[in-house]
Amino acid sequence: MRHAKFKLYHDAALRSSRVKWLLHEIVGDNFIVEYIDTCAAQQYEPGYLAMNPSHGVPVLEITLENGQSMTMIESAAMITLLADAFPEKGLAPAPGPFSFARADYLQIVHFGASIDMMLWQIRIHEHVLAPAERDARTVLRYKMKFTTEVEPRLRRRLERTSFICGDRFSAADCIIAHCIMWAQIYGLCPHDIFRQYMDRVSQRPAFGSAFSDVDRFVLDVPPESPVVRLFAG
Repeated sequence: MRHAKFKLYHDAALRSSRVKWLLHEIVGDNFIVEYIDTCAAQQYEPGYLAMNPSHGVPVLEITLENGQSMTMIESAAMITLLADAFPEKGLAPAPGPFSFARADYLQIVHFGASIDMMLWQIRIHEHVLAPAERDARTVLRYKMKFTTEVEPRLRRRLERTSFICGDRFSAADCIIAHCIMWAQIYGLCPHDIFRQYMDRVSQRPAFGSAFSDVDRFVLDVPPESPVVRLFAG
């Protein structure tokens, strides 16, 4: 995939940011970003739904040198594919031969994708749904689950190593650090170990490039936004 072209459909700070980060790590600025204004419900427009019926970001369009192309809609799958496609960048343990390092890395990538859903439930019930549809019990439930089950697991790893899968940065950090950023918005992951980890990853030039658009991010979706009416989870 050395000569492949990438186009990322993205909105600031959302899941697409983790893919944007990894692309900057791998190909610098040599990819196209098309912004999808999710507060304006651009993700519900017919052309976008044709690419992603789940009406979310990211969508990654990959075009090979021979003109063949495909789109991907799952950020963890994009992260795994891209890291494996550029082994010279050293962002993932090699797929073969079998190793526990690879097994651990894959487990963390998928763990990050699963804890993301807890944070999403907190976000929609605090900042997306119409007030009458918000459920404070859901927020409390997922905050408790995150505090008692997720934070200790991440903390134990980061007390042993500088990055989430060892003392070397990997593509898994793009997912986990993004989740921790979101968690901290909601008062989770308050311990110094998480602050120190975020200090380390944020020093990477690709991190700065990936989140240089953070001023475009809207935390509170305005009640008059069409996405409030269209939102389906």
